[in-house]
Amino acid sequence: MESWVRFNSQSQAKERIIRAAQYACTLLGYTLQKGGAAADLLHTVSQLEAHMSLSRKLLRLGNSVEALEAAKRAIHLSDGVLRLCLTISHLNRAMYFACDNILWAGKTGLVPEVDLQKWSQRSFRYYLFTLILNLTRDVYELHLLMDREARYRASKSPPSAQPSPSLSADPPSPAPEALPWLSRQLHLLVTVLYSNPPLLLDLLKTLCDIFIPLDRLGIRPTGSGFVGACGLTSSLLSIATILHPWLKLKP
Repeated sequence: MESWVRFNSQSQAKERIIRAAQYACTLLGYTLQKGGAAADLLHTVSQLEAHMSLSRKLLRLGNSVEALEAAKRAIHLSDGVLRLCLTISHLNRAMYFACDNILWAGKTGLVPEVDLQKWSQRSFRYYLFTLILNLTRDVYELHLLMDREARYRASKSPPSAQPSPSLSADPPSPAPEALPWLSRQLHLLVTVLYSNPPLLLDLLKTLCDIFIPLDRLGIRPTGSGFVGACGLTSSLLSIATILHPWLKLKP
């Protein structure tokens, strides 16, 4: 099992590069269509996108095993919220990859009787639920870090000095504590995300990815141009975490 997981991890970088190229084609096709490009060129870009999508499905064969192994590791986490979110997320990811494998078999003609539309919708539903759980995990970790930073600032701030009574004293200038609560929270949010690049990248990647199944399932249609831009952005962020493993959010 471990040898398969190690072997499978070597194909992740290739899959991410092909994914970036696929969504770049989606964005390019939308741009060309808006620019009034020839139908032959649009068909070529569309075919290239379809071939890249099929290549990704081939590279993801067996990814369900890796997702199940990740779920087995997550179930031992001490934090209850992280344990719940990550375990169910990995199980949904395993189901998503299983549906994806069936789609690959149907599109290649190995199992021609596969209902591609039904399995595609089922696959995107699992993908959407996985992303919702990942986003919940990110927000939870962000809340913990913001709470920790707020308590650290409170412990370091000096006690407020009482002004000496004086009739001629000027009115005191507003202290930082007098800033609106929303502004303080926004400053705290920016500080925490700036000091935690793995959380920032994972949050951005998940927010970009979530628009893809929302569009494909018809829950929140955004158009191929926006989907292409989101997919390309999240793919580049994923490539960055592969090139620099310290940017990958753990666990």
